[in-house]
Amino acid sequence: MINRAMALKTFLVFGGGLFLLILLTWIHINQGNISIPVWTVFEAVFSPEDTLEHHTIRVLRLPRAVMGIVAGGALAVSGAVLQTVTKNPLSSASTLGIHSGTYFAVIVTTIFFPFAMIMNGIITAFIGGVVTFLIVYILSGGGDATPVRMVLAGMIVTFLFSSLTSVLQIFYENETQGLFLWGSGTLVQNSWDGVRFALPVVTAAFLLLLGAARKLDTLKLGDEVATALGQNVKAVKFVTIILSVLLTSVTVSVVGPIGFVGLVAPHIIKLIGFRSHVPLLLGSFLWGAVVLLMADVLARYIDPSFSELPVGAITALIGAPWLIWLVLRMKRSGNTDGGSVMAGSSLVQMRLRVLLPIFSILVLLVLFVSMSTGNYGFDPAQTIAVFQGEAESFIRNYILELRLPRAIVAFTSGAILAVSGLIFQGVLRNPLADPSVIGITSGAGVGALLTMYVFSVSAAWIPLGAMAGAIVFFIIVMALGAKMEFQPTMLALLGIGVSAFGQAIIQILVVRADLGVASALTWLSGTTYATGYGEWLSYLLWPVLLLIPVLFFYIRKLDVLALGDDTAKGLGLDVRSVRFQMALIATLLAASSVAAVGAIGFIGLIAPHAARLFVGTVNQRLLPVAMMIGGLLLVVADLFSRTLLAPAEIPSGILVAVLGAPYFLWLMKRRSA
Repeated sequence: MINRAMALKTFLVFGGGLFLLILLTWIHINQGNISIPVWTVFEAVFSPEDTLEHHTIRVLRLPRAVMGIVAGGALAVSGAVLQTVTKNPLSSASTLGIHSGTYFAVIVTTIFFPFAMIMNGIITAFIGGVVTFLIVYILSGGGDATPVRMVLAGMIVTFLFSSLTSVLQIFYENETQGLFLWGSGTLVQNSWDGVRFALPVVTAAFLLLLGAARKLDTLKLGDEVATALGQNVKAVKFVTIILSVLLTSVTVSVVGPIGFVGLVAPHIIKLIGFRSHVPLLLGSFLWGAVVLLMADVLARYIDPSFSELPVGAITALIGAPWLIWLVLRMKRSGNTDGGSVMAGSSLVQMRLRVLLPIFSILVLLVLFVSMSTGNYGFDPAQTIAVFQGEAESFIRNYILELRLPRAIVAFTSGAILAVSGLIFQGVLRNPLADPSVIGITSGAGVGALLTMYVFSVSAAWIPLGAMAGAIVFFIIVMALGAKMEFQPTMLALLGIGVSAFGQAIIQILVVRADLGVASALTWLSGTTYATGYGEWLSYLLWPVLLLIPVLFFYIRKLDVLALGDDTAKGLGLDVRSVRFQMALIATLLAASSVAAVGAIGFIGLIAPHAARLFVGTVNQRLLPVAMMIGGLLLVVADLFSRTLLAPAEIPSGILVAVLGAPYFLWLMKRRSA
């Protein structure tokens, strides 16, 4: 019976996988902008002639299909090895940030060191991938890292490198022309050059990993047992990680960063029952090719026009739910990290009647500096003259109609995001919570883009679209969070999956809407550019007038929730109702900010933590201080966004992410230490 069961599993994995691969390859070759009869395709493959149809098949479609097989197999094998070496079932090149590091390295080299882009940039991509893995591995605790902390570190490193990459793409649009689609993952090939380059490297690395399969089997027994059996554990880990990063680097250098294939394919093989690394690696390669080809077929089925949907977005649509399922499965198996990153405690206890006037003066000072600063430097005399009524009409209008409303929008958006983050952290008992981290911001972005470019309604409907998208994602996050009993770090992992799903939809909408690369990246990163009284009145003023006063009455209930659900219920609090109501308010606040300034992250994470340093953990004291700090952060980011590289502008959201990501990593490092 055991032999029959194993034979059936082997047949399903390899026989079924091979059949699917052949079928998908045939469908893939038959897809295209030009309809070619099936028999012509058959002749082009097996009996080629010097005709346009045959050249189209052999030079454009076949290389793309073969590249999909090679890239999918390489990414899957890389993921399987990383999962074994890191003892982390969630490991892959995308979840550990390796993709973002390789992509950033390629972009930097393309812009500043184009002479180093030899061999398709594989050397640069390889170095970037290795460095990124080391950063994530060290920051998550090294050998003591839990799967949850490692993936969280990978997420934040991805945010950081993605922000830096976006800056470079915005300011060097000509140098990086054509890299936006490639940066989202695409199998488009115009010749066999990509296959000729990648196939030998992938084959060599794959064969070497197959040769190390028994050593990888030994690693699964634990480092101490492997050492006792004569294995040089450090050497095995070093070599296999290098080969895994090499597989990722060669695929990124040809087809761009394509996520989640390395997560999905190995788990398919493991779920069927294979644990030994020879069948695991062989099966992963086969099913990785199946997953990637299937994603490319779906991409061209969804959009059969000349505009290419990034296949990386389709794999994210497939892989993000898979990641969520794996996290839920970890909860059922008890393999969780129930702790959280330290929320922080007060360093300087100050009374509100002292602190609020100080912050108010600081806000007015920063607003004055913002109004007085432009492309030509800091000129406070002009601003003073404006308020004294002595300035020219042009200068008066420039300061009062452009700079001042923009600064007001930035302050209000920052304050709103800070309040949203504070509520989420209290409701979910999760100091990692932030509208961007748990996926609410990406949901609002999906809703706003659907409103603008799919339903083609007037701009007045954009905030409603953003709110609808945010509420849908909020319901998903809350439902999943309830299953995880709102464990802080596990909920953050679920947020990664939900956010990745939303970002994939956003990528597809950007391509379908044919947005310019720079404008798309700017909006997606969050920007206060060209905002004014219109955005403030339409999107931001009403949440402040309607929702913030309500919170001053509700906020004490967050302190009761912090005692735990059982204690809160014992004190008479309807925990489920309060949690839902307050999280809904936080969602509406985040959505209004997205409608006004786009997807700006980390304000809701940083501001509440910074506020705790001054007033402790009582939420009634935290609320006004967090608002002040959040507003200040975004006004300062707005100021630097238009002055650092004047006359060009950096999206404010990117500057906030560059500051927020290291802070998040510091919090993680502080806990792991």
